Amino acid sequence: MRPFKRRSDLAAPRTGRAARGPAGTRIDGNERFGRWTEGIARGMGTPWFLLALTLFCVLWLAWNTFGPEHLRFDSPSLGFTALTLILSLQASYAAPMILLAQNRQDDRDRVQIEQDRKQAERNLADTEFLAREVVALRLSIKDLPDREFLRQELRALLAELEQQEPEDEPDAPAAPENLPPRADLSTPEPHDEENESRSE
Repeated sequence: MRPFKRRSDLAAPRTGRAARGPAGTRIDGNERFGRWTEGIARGMGTPWFLLALTLFCVLWLAWNTFGPEHLRFDSPSLGFTALTLILSLQASYAAPMILLAQNRQDDRDRVQIEQDRKQAERNLADTEFLAREVVALRLSIKDLPDREFLRQELRALLAELEQQEPEDEPDAPAAPENLPPRADLSTPEPHDEENESRSE
């Protein structure tokens, strides 16, 4: 028999008590308390809190020193015991709140540092990949022919073509010898003036 019986409701998280954050995330009671204490710790670290606390202490001391005796609530002869207790209580609560806010900030900084480290690793990997690609492009560009090389090749090809053109030129075909001479059709035949006068 087990001395401690396991509760069945501990296997599943509680529902209905969690609030929603700005991004739709669930916020439990510890998170709400942590945010509340952080707000108080931030407020205690402002100049306005110090000014208000100083004004409160000055009014307390002035009232219990110069006020009517039947209205005084803290005796100066006892060293303002009530004020000392209030300030001690405030300090005893302020220190854990400041430590809690500092621990939460340390956790956030740790998460941010981890994210920055992963981002730096990704950036380093991308930079190395781009550097390798740039080196490969430079090597491939070096293998390509440049302008002067192309000009020399074109000039060499042009010189070869100019040398081959006279050798490859075919001779003009010779006219056949047994054909009669072709009549010149461009010149008209002379008219016979005597035949024309007789016919008239």
